[in-house]
Amino acid sequence: MDASAVQEAARLSDYAEERRAAGETILPPQPLIFRALELTPPDKTRCVILGQDPYHTPGVANGLAFSANPGCKIPPSLRNIFKELSADIGCPAPSGPDLTPWAVEGVLLLNVTLTVRAGAAGSHAGWGWQSVTAEVLRVCARLPQPVAFLLWGNHARDAAHKAGIPFDSRVFCSSHPSPLGAYRATKTLPAFFGSRPFSRVNDFLRASGAGEIQWELP
Repeated sequence: MDASAVQEAARLSDYAEERRAAGETILPPQPLIFRALELTPPDKTRCVILGQDPYHTPGVANGLAFSANPGCKIPPSLRNIFKELSADIGCPAPSGPDLTPWAVEGVLLLNVTLTVRAGAAGSHAGWGWQSVTAEVLRVCARLPQPVAFLLWGNHARDAAHKAGIPFDSRVFCSSHPSPLGAYRATKTLPAFFGSRPFSRVNDFLRASGAGEIQWELP
């Protein structure tokens, strides 16, 4: 990332720590704010999945978009992701909500906003995280290796558009996998169900001479 984005990330992390010290419950826990970037560094990134913000229920968010801590109930959007995963590549539906294996495989599970106040979805949307994550997206788009982008819903698509990501053959868009959006096609987005995102990413990677992602989870 460029120096200004690094400085802004540090400033926002420090601000989150200040708010915690003032008594607010901020998610994910402080050490996990940048976990997605730590588990999937640029040289390992092969696909980007863009979420909105962390789960706002204490004990659930683990620093990875759409992922939840082991032992948690599978959130509704993630349950739909798992349904499409099973329908797409034929694997059994995962039994737990932790997507850490995807991150290790090279899937950057990035939320547009990296923190949230407990019980208040979208509460940190005005903090300025978008400038940091937009720079991360731009870095990913410039990497020398093939990198696919999965953009689910208008929020993800708009964030990528604002970051200047070219909507070319490596970008795969659909509606959001939420219960309200998974079946809903629009004039600009196909429905999430039936969009086959996982096999399409692997088709792109294979055609580009790169290794496929192992999507099947325990």
